[in-house]
Amino acid sequence: MSSTIEWADFERVELRVGTVVSAAPNIKAIKPAYVLEVDLGELGVKTSSAQITAHYAAEELVGRQVLCVCNFAPKRIAGVRSEVLVTGVHDADGKVVLAGFDKPLPNGARLA
Repeated sequence: MSSTIEWADFERVELRVGTVVSAAPNIKAIKPAYVLEVDLGELGVKTSSAQITAHYAAEELVGRQVLCVCNFAPKRIAGVRSEVLVTGVHDADGKVVLAGFDKPLPNGARLA
């Protein structure tokens, strides 16, 4: 287990709900990945490169709500300016399963 953090540390991480509006293969990526465009409400539409091809087809991602870290500095990944990190957890085989919600939420809603 990692060391404990203070509540203020957690509050600094801006985790928000967004809806995937487009998903396409990132053809420049060494490991299979998609380029996602995620509608984050008041923050606008942001781009992410995500290695989530094992469990998800691009067309099934469109319309799905995801949880994103929104306050990392943008990072260039395989030719894509990735502005947010789409969150998930590795399954027993090391493949990413997306974090998600069981009810619809407004785009841009912040994890509380």
